Amino acid sequence: MCSDTQESERLLTPTRDPTLGQALIPVVLLMGMLATSVMLFGDESSSGPNQIALILGTAAALLVALRNGHNWPSLETGISRGISTSIGAIFILLIVGSVIGTWILAGIVPSMIYYGLLILTPSVFYAAACALCAVVSLATGSSWTTAGTIGIALIGVATAQDLHLGLAAGAIISGAYFGDKMSPLSDTTNLAPAVAGTDLFVHIRHMLWTTVPSFAVTLITFAIVGLVMPPPSNMDDLEFLLRALNNEFVIGPHLLLPVVLVLGLVIKKVPAFPALLIGALVGGIFAGWFQQDAVLTYVGASELPVTITIIKGVWMALYDGFSLDSGNAVLDDLLSRGGMNSMLTTVWLIMSAMMFGAVMETTGMLHVIAFGILKAVHGTGGLISATLLTSIGMNVIASDQYISIVLPGRMFRSAYERRRLDLRNLSRSLEDAGTLTSVLVPWNTCGAFMAQTLGISTLTYAPFAFFNLLSPLVAAIYGFANIAITPMSNVEPPNAGRNSPMS
Repeated sequence: MCSDTQESERLLTPTRDPTLGQALIPVVLLMGMLATSVMLFGDESSSGPNQIALILGTAAALLVALRNGHNWPSLETGISRGISTSIGAIFILLIVGSVIGTWILAGIVPSMIYYGLLILTPSVFYAAACALCAVVSLATGSSWTTAGTIGIALIGVATAQDLHLGLAAGAIISGAYFGDKMSPLSDTTNLAPAVAGTDLFVHIRHMLWTTVPSFAVTLITFAIVGLVMPPPSNMDDLEFLLRALNNEFVIGPHLLLPVVLVLGLVIKKVPAFPALLIGALVGGIFAGWFQQDAVLTYVGASELPVTITIIKGVWMALYDGFSLDSGNAVLDDLLSRGGMNSMLTTVWLIMSAMMFGAVMETTGMLHVIAFGILKAVHGTGGLISATLLTSIGMNVIASDQYISIVLPGRMFRSAYERRRLDLRNLSRSLEDAGTLTSVLVPWNTCGAFMAQTLGISTLTYAPFAFFNLLSPLVAAIYGFANIAITPMSNVEPPNAGRNSPMS
């Protein structure tokens, strides 16, 4: 009975709001540890060192929270709630691993690479890859689905042609995030106007002002890069690689049907997880039907009946990916990947990052930092820039794209209203920074996903994701120059926010 009373008293202990200095302690420590991690481990920093830095940063945030009167049960609840928001992303990440495994085993990815090598010459590859991913992502509303299907094939083509993989990944991501930002099927495109309090299609039209110039410059840049970059010196090796693909797999246009199926399902608004799961299973069926020799070679010597051995091979590809031993080092490295196992390190990174972000949000430290920024705001340009910087900061600190949209949207909405600025300006700023910069942070869920899916580290592709880098800059210039900044009308549109799942 006494212990129950003590527990009740402890749970009712009042908490103190953190000061700005207290809120910055875990952030500064985390940034220092992450910088040290990158310095010591380079591209391998996301394979464990960054996770340790995030956990130690979480410990620092917890110490500040406990000093301010928070109790462990409430903090633990906040951590659980924060991690739970990433469960959907984790499920998709795991199933993408299975898609990669079965699609390689089924000859789907090899066929995409084969035809890509025939069509996408080095001089047009970067611009064509960017445009192709933009079209696919615009149709599906998902940068993750685009990267997990078309993206992995394009990286394969770039690898086979000995192109710059950072540039290739930057082109894929630039295109994928153009569609993710502009498609009415995208979750972030629906979330931003819902949080800001404006209409979905008003929001999309207003984004054209910053998106079209940024994407046009991006396409032109990739086109110029493709023309000035020296051609690959291994064209004979390229012919050898085409022959090797034909030797190891049955190649044919019919093997592209699972890709069409998945894209069709997403366009029909089937959620990403079941759509990708269907894609992985159909890939397994295609493997058993069209690539029996490849499956039997992959499994190795077995006394089981052929049908059972094929089932075993597909099962292995789903959880452990595919491995190839053809004697061609380039081809083996290109196609030995996938499986849920390959995604576990990234899952570890996402959970560590979400734990840190959850403690910072639950204890009010994120709010204190954001309001500290708002105090320094002067003028429309300052408010737009503050929104952009806060969204970018949330991507770094909270490690989640959705928090980088929701939290600044909540905090800055009243500031836009006080300045008589239409809320479409807020929703556009949230996407210009929140949606687009998430993929540039190695420990953010989006950055971790793209690095693992494409096989290119975040720090390698980030300098070449030109669209993602340009859009926040263009948005800030517009704010200070008062270009495409819409004042608030006296009549609120009757359908504001109705076209989103949040209304």
